[in-house]
Amino acid sequence: MIEDKQRWNEKYLEKSQQENVSAIIEKYIDYANVGQALDIACGTGRNTQFLALKGFEVDAVDISDVALKEIKKSSNIKKIDADLDKYNITPRKYDLIVNINYLNRRLVPQMKDGLKDGGLIIFETFLLAHGEFNLPTMNLEYLLRKNELLHSFIGLDVIYYEEKIVTNIKGERVKIASLVAKKG
Repeated sequence: MIEDKQRWNEKYLEKSQQENVSAIIEKYIDYANVGQALDIACGTGRNTQFLALKGFEVDAVDISDVALKEIKKSSNIKKIDADLDKYNITPRKYDLIVNINYLNRRLVPQMKDGLKDGGLIIFETFLLAHGEFNLPTMNLEYLLRKNELLHSFIGLDVIYYEEKIVTNIKGERVKIASLVAKKG
């Protein structure tokens, strides 16, 4: 955990981060019942702060205390400094769970269980591109396989699913998978 915390803290100290709310969250936020929200791997809180402004009580979880310090203080935001390899999601607590640009397969069943009835999940992260793009190799453990995200949330009502190529903030072409689904 100390190595992960140090690596992520260094990342947040060195680089400027994306500041705008994720487009998928902005587009589908109105499908969620306003209430309790969980922002997994929240980073500096670009999505956390948007959710709080929309009236959600947000649990913002990240391993980087450097990133968490960047989140503006708000009575609607609870910052949680935790290693997501060990963190557990409280069952049936959340009206909304967001997971952007992060993959921890251990948490997927917990995300489904963490939703209240009628709860919404918004999940978007990177797909395995297998050298299609000339990018430094990423750890394959953190990349989705084709249709994996869709299959991971079987049992929920899928509102939106897409796998596509986008340009990231560094100007690189990457593949992402996006899912919005509701617990019946």
